[in-house]
Amino acid sequence: MYIEIDGSIGEGGGQILRTSLAMSTLLKKPICIKNIRAGRPKPGLQAQHLTCVHSLAKIANAEVKGDFLGSQELIFNPNSIQPGNYRFDVSDVKASAGSVSLVLQAIFLPLALSGKKSKITLLGGTHVPWSPPIHYLQSVYLPIIAKMGINADIKLITWGWYPKGGGHVEVEINSAKLVNIDLSERGSLKNIKCICAVSNLPISIA
Repeated sequence: MYIEIDGSIGEGGGQILRTSLAMSTLLKKPICIKNIRAGRPKPGLQAQHLTCVHSLAKIANAEVKGDFLGSQELIFNPNSIQPGNYRFDVSDVKASAGSVSLVLQAIFLPLALSGKKSKITLLGGTHVPWSPPIHYLQSVYLPIIAKMGINADIKLITWGWYPKGGGHVEVEINSAKLVNIDLSERGSLKNIKCICAVSNLPISIA
């Protein structure tokens, strides 16, 4: 019995897909996602989304149907999560600068809660439109996740820009047990850090 999920809900983008796949993997519940990315100019699975599907399918030895470019319906039936060493390349699907940050978003919690350490190599876009850059994950996401009991490390080896990609990221995720945190109080401003970078442009533009 599959849990049916309508991918057109809300903004109708890829976030419903990534979250659904992650929760399906964690809970070992089979899902059927329809109307995938129905709210986007190019609906259906694109390279980054398909990499998320294949990555979690490998991690959870899942049975998958509908995993092809442009597909708007996907069946995902996971088994037990297998922590370990993995390599995921967005360009395995097609030449693309698909975001490795969003691929990591999908696989992060299933591996963190798997009971053992995992190491992941991610290849693709590290700084591309419509997705958080790797520096955001390093400086914002990881410190908050650490407060919740998950210790991980992200190393940026090579930057990957749109449209070519080619970025290289190494991730180490330690086994964790989640604890609750209270972020109801904003707290005082301690510092502001800014990173400006350009590719194939004069440094003065940065």
